Amino acid sequence: MASHGYQSGRLNLPFVGIATFGKYPYVPDWSAIDADVAVLGAPLDMGTQWRSGARFGPRGIREASTLFAFGHAGAYDHEDDATYLDGARIVDLGDADIVHTDQATSHDNIEAGVRAILAAGALPVVLGGDHSVNIPCINAFSEQEPIHIVQIDAHLDFVDERHGVTLGHGNPMKRASEKPYVTGLSQFGIRNVSSTAKEGYEDARAQGSDILSVRQFRALGPEGALARVPEGKRYYLTIDIDGFDPSIAPGTGTPSHGGFLYYEILELIAGLAKRGEIVGIDLVEVAPDYDSTGTTSILAAQLLLNTIGRILAAR
Repeated sequence: MASHGYQSGRLNLPFVGIATFGKYPYVPDWSAIDADVAVLGAPLDMGTQWRSGARFGPRGIREASTLFAFGHAGAYDHEDDATYLDGARIVDLGDADIVHTDQATSHDNIEAGVRAILAAGALPVVLGGDHSVNIPCINAFSEQEPIHIVQIDAHLDFVDERHGVTLGHGNPMKRASEKPYVTGLSQFGIRNVSSTAKEGYEDARAQGSDILSVRQFRALGPEGALARVPEGKRYYLTIDIDGFDPSIAPGTGTPSHGGFLYYEILELIAGLAKRGEIVGIDLVEVAPDYDSTGTTSILAAQLLLNTIGRILAAR
């Protein structure tokens, strides 16, 4: 991020300028992606079953991310004694086009964006949107090597079909499990009054899911939980912000008390980046209008930037 004028030119404070993700360059031409990481917005919330509003997630996360774009040469972490994101080649592709009331076309547009990122050899980082946007993201990996999904979430999202609905935000992990190139799922944070019946848990485990609640995760610790994730694989990371406790992430459609705190998940992700290769990320269900303080969007942006930093460092 040295090019942001640390010593010369504009001071470029967070509230100045256009709010791209991390104030990284905007690339509207998806056929001209030349970067290590490409951020794509997926502002769709037609899949929600209760409170909508995650369509404003990408905008909220981008605005919050400017807080971490002060123009320093990377981000120094004194605990790790490492400088992350120094010289990182990150671009913001803007948003997939969302066609209101047409979930299928909107999903197709998201999938096209992720496919363009993968074709360019970059890491896709998708900003939701509700968790249904994960479905086109996973679809886009059909021509790639197999992936293992690591999910951070309060809800299992393993519903097959309900009243004909198969592509809502309760369905993505079930849809993913059906893919021949998805080798398994690690589902962490699942808790409380769930969106999935007992049969769903039995189905998920039969399909190769490893399910841990927050309390089970804490009993193991991040390292113990990480040890349960198959080693040396290509990981796809899907983060539902409601996996975190609503005391730190109230801005979401279906908050569930008893959630994760920041460092638990950062430590898990840092370990994951070293245990194998993180090849795709989506962060979903940020609905800024339910959080007047903006802290949910800040959590999302901070987690993503630190995740990207650790992935690039692990390479």
